[in-house]
Amino acid sequence: MPKFFIKTYGCQMNERDSEQVAHSLIARGYERVESEMEADVVLLNTCSVRDMADQKALGKMGMLGHMAKARPEVVFGFLGCMAQARGESLLRNLPHVDLVVGTQKFHRVADYVEQLVARKQGQTSKNVQRSTPNPPSPGTGYAVASAQRSTERLMDDLCFAIVDVEEEADSQEAIREQQLAPRQATAFVSIMQGCNMHCTFCIVPRTRGAERSRAIDEIVREVRDLVARGVKEVTLLGQIVNLYGRHEFLKRDGKSPFVQLLEAVHEIDGLERLRFTSPHPIGLRHDLIDAFGRLPKLADHIHLPLQSGSNKILKAMHRTYTVAKYVDLVDRIRHARDGIAITTDVIVGFPGETESDYEQTRDLVGQIQFDNAFVFRYSPRRDTPAAEMSDQIDESVKAERNQDLLRVVNESARRAGERLVGRNVEVLCDGPSKTNLTRLMGRTRTNKIVVFEGGDELVGEIVDVRVEQANGFSLYGTPVMQT
Repeated sequence: MPKFFIKTYGCQMNERDSEQVAHSLIARGYERVESEMEADVVLLNTCSVRDMADQKALGKMGMLGHMAKARPEVVFGFLGCMAQARGESLLRNLPHVDLVVGTQKFHRVADYVEQLVARKQGQTSKNVQRSTPNPPSPGTGYAVASAQRSTERLMDDLCFAIVDVEEEADSQEAIREQQLAPRQATAFVSIMQGCNMHCTFCIVPRTRGAERSRAIDEIVREVRDLVARGVKEVTLLGQIVNLYGRHEFLKRDGKSPFVQLLEAVHEIDGLERLRFTSPHPIGLRHDLIDAFGRLPKLADHIHLPLQSGSNKILKAMHRTYTVAKYVDLVDRIRHARDGIAITTDVIVGFPGETESDYEQTRDLVGQIQFDNAFVFRYSPRRDTPAAEMSDQIDESVKAERNQDLLRVVNESARRAGERLVGRNVEVLCDGPSKTNLTRLMGRTRTNKIVVFEGGDELVGEIVDVRVEQANGFSLYGTPVMQT
């Protein structure tokens, strides 16, 4: 039985893409392993949003060149966003790479891998050749992968849901056991692909293509199937998730397609929690805010990217909202759902960001008091408008602002955690803590990590935990015994 290894870089959507690929390979008899040294197929699912992610993936594949010399029968491949952006250059610059598959052809990875494995295993080590197994036409995702130039509105990748691989398996029960870890409580469901917003710093429209959305009934079937297998919490994924379906489906009763989808998923018996990520402020309208007031399964958390607290920089980023608009949204969300946690993304050091612009961002982050925030130093991405802007900021200035803003964020996150000490919180147990395997961990409805004592019988279950300590971004507590 051939063995495969996948390493994932980047966002939750990349994680789900990797799981799709893994499930399709498992359905064909491949075995997943935890180390590249054990594998016959080594795949890196890549991210291009920031330069660091690019460099990590390239560095990892470069180091695998030593393994390729010792074991020329192993198939090495790049998947995902960097593969989409760089295409054939990856084949030219890394001679041991056999496969480059972009974002619109994840559903074909198993086909390509099978052909390459068969070809390599049928050759002697002296005659191993890098190959392009039946590549699709240019611009559709393999080798030279340029989604933004494709005139087709390809939907195959969107229809490639995790549940679909059962059709390829000889035994449905066997594949189900391999698809989901025992008692897995959470799952990601991709509801759309692509982005039409064209923020000046972002490469996603180039790597993921234009917006395309799955049908509501198809998504509901996938979620229902996951719930039947024990999943209690589902996160709906999209590049700009709250713009789901705006080109394909109509508003009904004043509700956007996304709110219609939330309502449909909310009705699934057995589903306990519903999350989504990440929305854009421009698409956060009254109907979605109202949903937090009337759909109890919606978790008490929203990740709402800010990016900058300066109107000048927001305009240069093409973010299409103002600081006042963002603050108003935060106020309305908090009014709709008492105690809701709000997290965000912020970029420091965007071209033209003056000290005054940065101070406005710092002041706004302090004012809003986010539960947490991801702070990024601006990273120029090839073929994006921001990369060509004048007034690029020195890296030392970016680093200084990054560390300064992190101190503000960490302080507000600390206060948010300390407010929960002495209170009981509802925790969905994911399994053993990553830092201490003798303890369990899970997340609250506000998406805070809680570490606690308990037995294996709690894995996959919702547990009431009394918070006794807050330490950084984690909470520590004791399960409350039910009487």
